Amino acid sequence: MYQNLKIFTVPKGFRGKSKVIVQLWWLIEKTLFAWSPQFLYGWRRFLLRLFGAKIGKGVLLRSTVKVTYPWKVSIDDYTWVGEDCILYSLGNITIGSHVAIAHGVYFNTGLHDYTSETFDIGAKPVVIEDQSWITNDVYIAPGVTIGRGCVIGARSSVMKSMPEGYVCYGNPAVPVKKR
Repeated sequence: MYQNLKIFTVPKGFRGKSKVIVQLWWLIEKTLFAWSPQFLYGWRRFLLRLFGAKIGKGVLLRSTVKVTYPWKVSIDDYTWVGEDCILYSLGNITIGSHVAIAHGVYFNTGLHDYTSETFDIGAKPVVIEDQSWITNDVYIAPGVTIGRGCVIGARSSVMKSMPEGYVCYGNPAVPVKKR
């Protein structure tokens, strides 16, 4: 047997908070966060901070952003997070300052051990360094660091870390030229 999901379990403490807090966040996210008008950036910052996210000043998050576990997210000053971005924060997601994140970007920190019958779940952090630009429909894999000032082109799949100050794109993304 390759995987037996009947015996799968989430490790104790994996979520970082109790099931009650997780469910409460998901209710808040689907209502008070998601229903807020576009201009209420401060309200959305407040809600994320209330649940343990570290959110800097001047951060702009659209109401369609989804955050799995806010207490595992850190976003520095003057960063923008566009429509329909997903911060799948089973592990830590750290986003620097002055980062522009366009629409439909998927930050993935979660993974499973496909070699184990128990299909063990795990997480690796994602780091986006200062002054980077992540364009539309980008996928960022677990364990990836995007270097300072890096540009990731539209529809790229970033499967490994990208260097500082490069324009990178493709599937998988590769550094193409200096910014």
